[in-house]
Amino acid sequence: MKKDIKSMQLSELKDYFESAGERAFRAGQVFSWLHSGVRTFGEMTNIPAKQRELLNREFSITVPVLAEKQVSGLDGTIKYLWRIDGGDTIESVLMEYEHGITVCISSQVGCRMGCAFCASTIAGFARNLSASEMLDQVLFTQLDSGKRISNVVLMGIGEPLDNFDNMICFINLITHPSGMNIGARHITVSTCGIVENIDRLAGYDVQCSLAISLHAPDDETRTSLVPANRGIGVSGLIEAGNRYFKATGRRVSYEYAMIAGVNDSKQQASLLGKMIKKAGSHLNLILLSDVPERPFLASSAGSVKTFTGVLRQEGVNFTIRRSLGSDIEASCGQLRRRLQLNGV
Repeated sequence: MKKDIKSMQLSELKDYFESAGERAFRAGQVFSWLHSGVRTFGEMTNIPAKQRELLNREFSITVPVLAEKQVSGLDGTIKYLWRIDGGDTIESVLMEYEHGITVCISSQVGCRMGCAFCASTIAGFARNLSASEMLDQVLFTQLDSGKRISNVVLMGIGEPLDNFDNMICFINLITHPSGMNIGARHITVSTCGIVENIDRLAGYDVQCSLAISLHAPDDETRTSLVPANRGIGVSGLIEAGNRYFKATGRRVSYEYAMIAGVNDSKQQASLLGKMIKKAGSHLNLILLSDVPERPFLASSAGSVKTFTGVLRQEGVNFTIRRSLGSDIEASCGQLRRRLQLNGV
């Protein structure tokens, strides 16, 4: 089988060219072409034909196929469904904020975390995405939209820390000055709480932001929503977040999807507030998106007002995340799930 050339670091390409008896500077040229979105080696016009033929024999270039695209009439959010190698589909979402253009990407085909309110995990886990398949989502979203992407969040389908090695490879690729050159401080990794890999990520000191999907301040509620909580506990997860902050200096944010009658009581708000304030972290409240296969509903406006009132009394630093793309199935997994049900 041919090797995935776009998942190779520049240093690996240099080693390859030197081992093949070619000049190492060609590696930089190839790397730049790959990160500009070429689909074939034939497009690399400053590479001699003989070397292009050699590359074509030994390597493949990943190129996603646009299966469906939805554009929000409300806020311009764009939802992409990409078909990748093997026929699987993954989702990416482009969102415009005052601070720049953000793309939310997937890290796996499906998910094995089993979170009770999420559409991504309904059909189960298929496979990990390669570093190139993560990179392609950013690259081809930028090319299709014509908008310069400044921020990346690994918050789409899948659990990034369950695909750790490929995720690190992707981060090294996308931050490279000869590639898309997106700074690590503009990359956010979201996790439901794989503690050992939170610590591994801190050890790499890549300066990414970390977002932890909390969704409940007590173990009973969180375990019912996020099975990965078993054996870790909310306190263990908060401790891991604190270790990440101490190791990297990067503030950790906690994600909290407000679910009617499940995690939106005044008592839970008070417990959450004390927890977040003690950790010195930021809290993102999320208005739950409807997933037809799931029994959960978003908290009412009144419940959100009461909940946030308690948080203010506790002195918590929080925001209510602006809901984008509500008219185009922008929540992760929804579009892919609909196409699965329709046999597409």
